[in-house]
Amino acid sequence: MVYMRQAQAESTANSSASRPHLAASSLARVARGDLCTGCGGCVAVAPRRIVMGVSTEGYLRPVQTGPVSAAEDARIHATCPGLSQTVEAAGRRDDALWGPYMAMHKGFANDPALRFAGASGGGLSGLAAWLIDSGTVQAVVQVKADPDRAVANVATISRSRGEILEAAGSRYAPAAPLAILPDIPAELTRLAFIGKPCDTAALRALAAEDPAVAARFPVILSFFCAGTPSLKGAEAVLKALGSSPEDAQLFRYRGNGWPGLTTVTRRTGETAAMTYHDSWGGILSKHVQHRCKICADGTGTAADIVCADVWECDDAGYPVFQEAEGLSLVVARTALGTALLEKAQMAGAITLSPFDMGMLAAIQPGQRNRRQALLARLWALRLLGRPVPRYRGLKITEAARQAGLRFLMRNFLGTLRRGLSK
Repeated sequence: MVYMRQAQAESTANSSASRPHLAASSLARVARGDLCTGCGGCVAVAPRRIVMGVSTEGYLRPVQTGPVSAAEDARIHATCPGLSQTVEAAGRRDDALWGPYMAMHKGFANDPALRFAGASGGGLSGLAAWLIDSGTVQAVVQVKADPDRAVANVATISRSRGEILEAAGSRYAPAAPLAILPDIPAELTRLAFIGKPCDTAALRALAAEDPAVAARFPVILSFFCAGTPSLKGAEAVLKALGSSPEDAQLFRYRGNGWPGLTTVTRRTGETAAMTYHDSWGGILSKHVQHRCKICADGTGTAADIVCADVWECDDAGYPVFQEAEGLSLVVARTALGTALLEKAQMAGAITLSPFDMGMLAAIQPGQRNRRQALLARLWALRLLGRPVPRYRGLKITEAARQAGLRFLMRNFLGTLRRGLSK
């Protein structure tokens, strides 16, 4: 089950309508607070009885189609990133904005094709290809473009460098990579996983609950994430490009350059494109789901290695150049991540050089601002009686202290106003 479209979810739900069942309390709380990240972790806990469907707003959401046991419900409560997340520094350097880490670098994939196709230097793609080529893992669970719906995503299992290349590039649309876990072939016993920070947090929590999951996924990779836009956002981009979902054969959100153009290839063979600034800044960022706006971890604290853009940017975080050769920020968060980066560089898969962490707040103003605003946003939602995630070890208060009172009040009142309008 790599991706469940709404029609499929409804069909499954209708087929089980004659068998009434109580809604899982975990899913009910998530729905009440609009806290779903769309990761698919609940599907991994209760496969076939929970499936992912596309909501009317264009997000991936769980649909319960059968009875969920009390033990499964408790496991969802314990592992759902919409409900909680715990981070432990465990002796690592621990920054209030960027989380625990071992080392930070800038770098790029040495394979020119992977570097060009990747969103920012091909760092993740280069590492993923090397993990397979070196025999460190048998395959990589990741996301790629849906062949049947160009703006959408499917989870996939990449077993070769060619398949890694096919999936390279950012995908600013809903994705539920954890929903594929129940359907991974039994012969694949050592895999790497690439997902959004919330996906990796859920996988790490599942691994803590189940040693078999931990053994099967020895390597977890992630990237800095600014939030998940709905499919309606992508359709708005298509409309601005003079296209529609029906005539879009291929769709790239980024990549094929840095930062790369948003490009649609129509079934006629014609293409149309817009800049990253116009697509993300002008359209997609306005369609980001609620849970992402109160995210304490857009930087992948649960992963072994995290990659991100490292560019000169304006105050809004958009690159000040037109196009350039891609460059990745590469963060080793664990001892395993540090060791893998050393081996990958020695093998010639990636090139790394030192990075001054003091520059990161200027390079990633969106991440900085969201972390500093989070406490005020959570206060507003609590005042409204709305469920919010429970965060432990993420230094939310310390991050808020870095911001000015006017900034915090603006975010508090803005969240309160939006909440009262719903």
